[in-house]
Amino acid sequence: MMRPMRLARTFGALLAAAVAVPACAPVAAPHAAPRLEDCHKDQLATLYPGVFTFGTDQPVYPPWYIGDNPANGEGFEAALAYAVADRLGYAPEDVRWVRVPFSEAIVPGPKSFDANLSQFSITDQRRVAVDFSSPYFNVNPAVVTVKSSPAARVRSVDELKTLRLGAEVGSTSHTAAMAVDGDNPVEVYNTTGDAKLALANGEIDALVADLPVAFTVAGELRDGMMVGQLPTGAGEVEQFGIVLGKGSPLTPCVSAVVDALRHDGTLERLESASLADAGRAPMLA
Repeated sequence: MMRPMRLARTFGALLAAAVAVPACAPVAAPHAAPRLEDCHKDQLATLYPGVFTFGTDQPVYPPWYIGDNPANGEGFEAALAYAVADRLGYAPEDVRWVRVPFSEAIVPGPKSFDANLSQFSITDQRRVAVDFSSPYFNVNPAVVTVKSSPAARVRSVDELKTLRLGAEVGSTSHTAAMAVDGDNPVEVYNTTGDAKLALANGEIDALVADLPVAFTVAGELRDGMMVGQLPTGAGEVEQFGIVLGKGSPLTPCVSAVVDALRHDGTLERLESASLADAGRAPMLA
């Protein structure tokens, strides 16, 4: 993800590089798609023959991983990793996990993993140092509140217009909050943590943040809850991709598998099971 503050470490980690950078446009995978029948573990040059090594950060958080244990396959990215491995011919026992700090995973040089899932936003700048798979997740802005707020009853964008919204200044979430075009000016804060405190103190009715951050904010607030996702415009969309080493021979196959998982509905099912349920984040009309 683009993390300017990874709240996830209280997610002080998922925010750490997310919000200060504008959302980025989707970037096409750099390799031509191979035939899926050519993407099998017997033909893939992984770090260890017959083993697929996934990397992720430590700690990791719901809804992407559950219990800080990626090997249990629970949570969206853990489940996606095992789905990718399965399509490549790797049984669950053939999957190995290593922990790699977010910032280290996207620097140039040899990798201790074959592929890494840690909510990495696809950007041209990062593509200089690493490969990305085809995108597997679009990051929408989402609205968070507490159960005592009038925002708890909101079911549409129009219903947000009379409320007091807050967001981190200069973030894509701030832009999304202003696009609601409400009756009140959007309150801005230096960090999403500051905006979260304002919500807890009743200074605003709801907070707008990127969906991954919103999941965590809702979990950290007393009686916190997700209101829903804001529809995105026709402009740029931030997307997550699986990270691989620069020029990795695995990139074409991993991208082909992600594309196949999208086309057959697997990605949508994983999102419904792990993300929509965990965050109760319907799309606001």
